[in-house]
Amino acid sequence: MKLLIINGPNLNMLGIREKHIYGDRDYDALCVMIRGWAQELGCEVELYQSNHEGAIVDRIQQAYFDGTDGIVINPAAYTHTSVAILDALKAVQLPAAEVHISDVTKREPFRQISYPGMACQAHFIGLGFEGYHEAMKYLVSAK
Repeated sequence: MKLLIINGPNLNMLGIREKHIYGDRDYDALCVMIRGWAQELGCEVELYQSNHEGAIVDRIQQAYFDGTDGIVINPAAYTHTSVAILDALKAVQLPAAEVHISDVTKREPFRQISYPGMACQAHFIGLGFEGYHEAMKYLVSAK
C-alpha cells in the first residue's frame, strides 16, 4: 500500500511557529515519525509539503496516476479557503484522511470550516503528531 502524506503551508515551520499551539518538535521530527509508522504498518509513504495551493492540487492529481492508494492531508491554512484542494480530492476519488495538529474546533471562528475535509472519509483533529499515525492506520485498515 502506498500513502501520500501532504502537508500544507507553514508546516515546514513546525518547532519555530506558535510553539504553544504546535509544540517544539520540527517538521523533520514529524517526517521521521511518519516514516517509522509507515514501516510499522508495512506501507510505502511519500511525504510532500508545499506552501503553494496549486502545487498541492498538482500533487493530488498526480496521485491518481502514480499508484497512490490513500492520502493523508493536513491542508493547514488552506483548510479554510481552498475549494481547489477539495475539488482535486473529489476528482481523484482516492481514500483520504484529514489531519490537524491543533484542535481547530476550539480556535478562531474562521477555522470552523474545512473545505478539503468535505472530501475526506476520516478526520483526526487535535491529536498532535499522533493524528498522522491514526490517519495512516485508518487508511491501511480501510484498504
